[in-house]
Amino acid sequence: MSQDKSTLATGKNSKGFTAEERAAMKERAKELKAAANRAEGENALHEKIAEMPEPERTMARRLHAIITAAAPDLWPKTWYGMPAYAKDGKVVVFFQSAQKFNTRYATLGFSDTANLDEGTMWPTSFALKELTAAEEAKIVALVKKAVS
Repeated sequence: MSQDKSTLATGKNSKGFTAEERAAMKERAKELKAAANRAEGENALHEKIAEMPEPERTMARRLHAIITAAAPDLWPKTWYGMPAYAKDGKVVVFFQSAQKFNTRYATLGFSDTANLDEGTMWPTSFALKELTAAEEAKIVALVKKAVS
């Protein structure tokens, strides 16, 4: 028996997926089943936002308003259990609560389908501690550019 097989068989030295990662994969399987229905996607998004602790719940609700106003053609949905917005079935932008993977800040992220390219290097995610008018203006500009 090779070292890899014996290690897997005994469970020693195998780190596997964390509980958070397994939960995210289960969420993704459910999301794929509901992907064709915009109303179901939006309902799932609002359910996930409602589960967030404050102040992230308020931040996520405000982001939802900002993103849907800036890019009304994006479909609200969930993506690995996170609020997300898709174009042509592909996620463009998402919000990750700090609670999701026990991080110290929430994240506003953009996928590779977002049109944010600037030369040979550009940011695709942003740490969010709070939303002020300045951050909201930046987010509107980023979302509009992402879908352009």
